[in-house]
Amino acid sequence: MNIRVSVTVFGRVQGVAFRHYTRLRAMELGVNGWVKNLSDGSVAGVFEGDENAVNSLVGWCRQGPPAAEVERLDLHREISTGEFEAFSIR
Repeated sequence: MNIRVSVTVFGRVQGVAFRHYTRLRAMELGVNGWVKNLSDGSVAGVFEGDENAVNSLVGWCRQGPPAAEVERLDLHREISTGEFEAFSIR
């Protein structure tokens, strides 16, 4: 079953290659969507794909890459639309 979630990750998550590593992990898992930096210093993303793969990517985002310090992750489930064909950095 495919699912879609939007996430916002707070903490020291910019300047630590968070988007790059999120994209690599998403590609490994077969998850489509996007990730981008926000002006408040957080990172946002939309992940869509197999439920287990999306949940795995969300779990990875709770820690992020080695230099990141994730303080909090906000998660919202959405209706899966299948609009994404790949995973991109915005």
